[in-house]
Amino acid sequence: MNKPIKKIVVLGGGTAGWMSAALIKKTLGNAVHVELVESEQIGAVGVGEATIPPIQLVNSVLGINEAEFLRDTKATIKLAIKFEGWKDQDSSYFHTFGAPGKSLAFCHFHHFWIRAKKLGLKTHLWEYDLNYLCAKEGKFAQIKSAEPLFEIPYAYHFDASLYALFLRKKSETMGVIRTEGKVVDAQLNVETGYVEQLQLENGKCVQGDFFIDCSGFKALLIQEKLSSGFDDWTHLLPCDRAFAVPSERCEKTLPYTRSIAHSSGWQWRIPLQHRNGNGLVYSSSYLDDDKARELLLSRLDSKPLDEPRLIKFTTGRRRKQWSRNVLAVGLSSGFLEPLESTSIHLIQSAIVRFIKTFPHAGVSQTAIKEYNRQSEVEYLQVRDFIVLHYYQNRRTDSSFWRDMRNLDIPDSLRHKMELFKNTGALFREQNDLFAESSWLQVMLGQGITPKDHHPIANQPSDEALFEMLENIRKIKSTPIAELPSHDDFLSNYCGATSD
Repeated sequence: MNKPIKKIVVLGGGTAGWMSAALIKKTLGNAVHVELVESEQIGAVGVGEATIPPIQLVNSVLGINEAEFLRDTKATIKLAIKFEGWKDQDSSYFHTFGAPGKSLAFCHFHHFWIRAKKLGLKTHLWEYDLNYLCAKEGKFAQIKSAEPLFEIPYAYHFDASLYALFLRKKSETMGVIRTEGKVVDAQLNVETGYVEQLQLENGKCVQGDFFIDCSGFKALLIQEKLSSGFDDWTHLLPCDRAFAVPSERCEKTLPYTRSIAHSSGWQWRIPLQHRNGNGLVYSSSYLDDDKARELLLSRLDSKPLDEPRLIKFTTGRRRKQWSRNVLAVGLSSGFLEPLESTSIHLIQSAIVRFIKTFPHAGVSQTAIKEYNRQSEVEYLQVRDFIVLHYYQNRRTDSSFWRDMRNLDIPDSLRHKMELFKNTGALFREQNDLFAESSWLQVMLGQGITPKDHHPIANQPSDEALFEMLENIRKIKSTPIAELPSHDDFLSNYCGATSD
C-alpha cells in the first residue's frame, strides 16, 4: 500500500507552515507538489521573534536578499541575550553568539583565562568577546577581514507574522499552492492508518501522499488522529503560561534580546524596527494570571500598543514527531519556552532533517526511526540547556526559585556541570545545537567556577600569559570605535525606519 511521495500537504501557515513549504519546494523542486492549507480565522501564536545564527542558512538556501528581508520583516540584528537577575537578583551576564579569545587546537581559551584569574586577573571573560563588546556599545557591522578574531556571528529579531508573509510570497513564487479553509477532520486509510485527505469546513477535500502538521498546540493530525503521545517535562520546566504584548519602540535599538528574571519566571524584551516585543513567562502554580498581566504591564519600557494576550502551554515533546505519513513541525511537535530563542530553529531543523531523509519512494520505517531518534536527542539537549539557567540560581526572593534549585535534574546535565566545575572541561556532544562557548557563558554567568584548568594553559610564564590575554583583548577591542551604531547600520543597509 506504500507509494511514492508526489504530493505534500502542509496543514497550517505561520512561520512553521510557510518555512516548511518554502524549504521543501526550493530543495525538491518539481519532484513534489506542495499545497498549504490555512485559515484566516485561526490566528498564529506568533511570539517567536528572536532567532539564532542558523536562520541564515534557511534564508541563504531560499535565495533571500538580507537587506530586503530586514526591511520587509522590520528586523534588527541580534548578537546576544542579556540575562538579568538569573543568578541572583542583582546580577547580569551575556550569552553571545561569539566565542571569547582565541583557542588552541587542544585547549579552549577559557582555561588560560581561568589560570590568570587565579593569579589575580581582574578582567571578565566577556571582554575578550567581540559580540559582547559590540552589544555593550550598541554597534554592528560585518567586519571584512580574514582574521577569525574579527568574526561577529549574528541572528535576527523580526516580526514573526511579517516573516511568515515574506516566506509565503517566496513559496507561492516557487509554485506552492495555498488553499484557504478551516480543517474540520482528516480521513485515514482503513488498512494502513495513513492520512489520506483533509476535510475542510466548506466541504472541500485536500488529498496528499504526505502531511506536515503545523496546526500548533492543537496537533490535529499527529495527536488527535495518530495519537503519537507526549512527554511532559513540567517537572523540570514548570512555567506553563505567557502574556505577550507589543509596545512602542525605544529611541535606541539594542542589538540583543533581554531576558529579565522575575519572582515566578522571566520577561523577554525584543527590539524591532517598529516596536518592541514583550512577554512574561511564568508558572501558574506560583503566580495567577491577573497578577502576571499586571506585572508585565508595570515592567514595560515603553507604552503598550495592544492588550496583553495569554498563551497557555505544556513544556515537552511529541514522542513521535514523525508518525506514519505525518510529520509534526512547530508547536505541534512540542514546546520549549523561548528562553534561548530556539522555537524557530526547531522548526528549521525539523524540516531540514525531513528533507535529508525524504521518503521519495514511500515512507520507510527505518527513516522514521532515525528521524525520531535525532529529534529526541535535539529536544533533550535544548531542554538541558534551558534547565541549567533555572537550576543554577542563587535567588532567595521566592519559593519558585528555591524550588528550581531543588530540581532532580537529568544525569546528562549533572555530568556536564560537574565536569566543568571540577576540570573546566566542556565537550560538545554530537549535533548539540549549543557550542562549548554557549555552555561556558551560561555556566560562568550562573556562578559555576571551575576548580581547575587544562595543563596546556600552564605552558606560558605568568608574564607571558598576562601579555597574551591583554593583546587579545586589545585586538578584539580595536574595531569597535569604527563600527556604526546598530540603528545607523540598519538605516544605511536596508533603509530601516521607525514608521
